[in-house]
Amino acid sequence: MKILVINSGSSSIKFQLLNMKTQELLCKGLIERIGLNDSIFTYEPKDGEKIKKILDIKDHVIGLENAMKMITDEKVGVIKSIDEIKAVGHRIVHGADKILDSVNLTAENIKTVEACVPLAPLHNPANLMGVEAMKKLLPNVIHVGVFDTAFHSTMPQESYIYAIPYEMYEKHGIRRFGFHGTSHKYVAMKAAEKLNIPFDKFNCITVHLGNGSSLTAVKNGKSVDTTLGYGTMCGVPMGTRAGDIDPAIVLHMLDNLGLSTKEVNNILYKKSGLLGLSGISSDMRDIELKIKEGNERAKLALDVFAHQVAKNILALAANLDKIDAIIFTAGIGENGYEAREVIAKRLSVFGIKIDNEKNKIRGEYGIISKEDSQVKLMVVPTNEELMIALDTKRIFEEAK
Repeated sequence: MKILVINSGSSSIKFQLLNMKTQELLCKGLIERIGLNDSIFTYEPKDGEKIKKILDIKDHVIGLENAMKMITDEKVGVIKSIDEIKAVGHRIVHGADKILDSVNLTAENIKTVEACVPLAPLHNPANLMGVEAMKKLLPNVIHVGVFDTAFHSTMPQESYIYAIPYEMYEKHGIRRFGFHGTSHKYVAMKAAEKLNIPFDKFNCITVHLGNGSSLTAVKNGKSVDTTLGYGTMCGVPMGTRAGDIDPAIVLHMLDNLGLSTKEVNNILYKKSGLLGLSGISSDMRDIELKIKEGNERAKLALDVFAHQVAKNILALAANLDKIDAIIFTAGIGENGYEAREVIAKRLSVFGIKIDNEKNKIRGEYGIISKEDSQVKLMVVPTNEELMIALDTKRIFEEAK
């Protein structure tokens, strides 16, 4: 069974084709600068050379038409006909509390996604552009929406309700939603499989650290708490986002510093986090290089980041009666072994002992704790596209 995975942005589309019999990636591609004369089309078959073209791609339909032609091309294609594609999985950011699982994107479900646009105005409309385009190109196959928020729909009320007047939740739907759910679910499932623990009995804390970061407590295979909330700024500091701050700071910026809401938004989302602390970069790799050169601001950025990550791990542990593993994933989590070491040293209250030699891995699976560590530390590379394909396959089989 071949499944096409689409991650559609407003001016770009990522795509992958997978053979779900073997979970093998057949090809992948990226369409950039949609709507501009010098659009960039990149295609990479499993066993072939990367192909890069400058094309005139006016809209998402034309972009995906090019993808379909390339996938079925006699020389570089990986299938003979698009009829081999049995389902399409679409990454969609926000389903709010209306869509609690991956779903067949029927007309009714698409209306529900549209109703969630105010919660993700930059993402949901762009995701739906990809859905509309693919439904035109492949109208006779099932199209499945896989939502970043869905994995967190199992959180209990005590985890997602904010301590503000309850009417704000009742009337306006203000609550914690959580994000990165596809990644958290995938790495938790993969870790349970590696440790030979049934997923419905697996407890862990998943630590997704990248330019955007979030942590999740997983109990018996279900999300019970997470650090991102109504929006995508809270929790730990990120590349350019502040993470948790005292709301009084926002009021002070507005009332006493004379800043507009747009200016405050720009500061908190684009000028804070690792960039704001270090004054150097939003990229942890740049910060680690500067630390080696003795830069104090770079060291401060890493220390604040590690402090907040460790603190949030400890807080999330309150949701669990046991912890089978703490799992690092995403850009920093998979590759930043220096950051992992600094974080792990702050978790000694758990009896956690990191093995500095085992920890020196980048982008590959591994158990990085010592044999006598009370809790296993793991690195599990995320694969959101495969998770989308797995959920798409499940919905396809349920619909048969």
